[in-house]
Amino acid sequence: MEGGGHVACAAWIRRPENRNLVVVCRSSRRDSSPAVLELFSFDSVTTSLSSSPLATYVLEEGDPMAVAVHPSGDELVCSTTTGDCKLFELYAQEGYIKLVAKKLHALEGVGPQKCLAFSVDGSVFATGGVDGHLRILKWPSMQIILDEPRAHKSFRDMDFSLDTAFLASTSTDGSARIWTINDGVPLTTLTRNSDERIELCRFSKDGTKPFLFCTVQKGDKAVTAVWDISTWNKIGHKRLLKKPASVMSMSLDGKYLAQGSKDGDICVVDVKKMEICHWSKRLHLGTCIATLEFCPRERVVLTTSVEWGAVATKLRVPADWKEWQIYALLLGLFLASAVAFYVFFENSDSFWNFPLGKNQPSKPFTGSIIGDPQSSDEQNMWGAFGPLEM
Repeated sequence: MEGGGHVACAAWIRRPENRNLVVVCRSSRRDSSPAVLELFSFDSVTTSLSSSPLATYVLEEGDPMAVAVHPSGDELVCSTTTGDCKLFELYAQEGYIKLVAKKLHALEGVGPQKCLAFSVDGSVFATGGVDGHLRILKWPSMQIILDEPRAHKSFRDMDFSLDTAFLASTSTDGSARIWTINDGVPLTTLTRNSDERIELCRFSKDGTKPFLFCTVQKGDKAVTAVWDISTWNKIGHKRLLKKPASVMSMSLDGKYLAQGSKDGDICVVDVKKMEICHWSKRLHLGTCIATLEFCPRERVVLTTSVEWGAVATKLRVPADWKEWQIYALLLGLFLASAVAFYVFFENSDSFWNFPLGKNQPSKPFTGSIIGDPQSSDEQNMWGAFGPLEM
């Protein structure tokens, strides 16, 4: 990528035309370059972003703080240090793409927002402020579901459940709360010991395991704890990254959970086994990883840091079955079954195990189906009567 200000945040954009893009938000540099939003294409063969942006939008005021992309891939929201949230729409036509800024009147002058998140189905949008103010709104009508000025001391992280029933949020003071979306009210506060700090949170996304994963810091010991969201009871914990995590992400299909450290490492965990299946040590050497997000269509993660910018990394995990491979397997099984049926029939003297008469042929089945046009009684019968007159 071309030079500019420090990378503040970035996110994948899943385009309808089966294409993956990346939006990179850069902060300004003194007297040299303004704050910008840049769109890059992603090459899955080389696992890299394009050398130059496809589109650029210059922010007139403030630096970007956080960015969230709508699941449709047509819109994104960026929060800035000036206290505004800006909406951008993507217009693509015949290889040309551009960002068009739109006003979000409901989120103008709300103050710096640390967390932005869309629900999985894109029907709800939430913001968590540096001042601890939580806003949950319907999208795109911007109708307020919940407006809670004292949700937290200051927001640390947030995530929607797969069914958009709950929102989990964590605070810089180590607390974590659960909110119900339909009722727009707080549901519960996750239990913790006095010396524990709950920092990051992600819901399971595979549709079978109703869990909430949280990173918990207890002194120098870092663990990943799991809560059952049907009871909100803590059911266990495990040491994964084995160091303080700065960011956490869940793949769209819920198979993998990833964590990034404050010194530049990432690990990827197989959720079913809760075992690490990929390590990238010193990926952002000596720098805190600010962004960690799974690619929507590839086993690739996007990471960012102030020192090293945006990096795409291919995961060393088992390859997924493609849709055409599944259909090919089913077709092969069908053909194999047909061949086995034919071979068994041809080598069986009495396929139906009926008792044979004295002069009855051993295999009447084929002839009875195909028939004999020269000796068919039905054909002789219809030939004798001829066409019927009505």
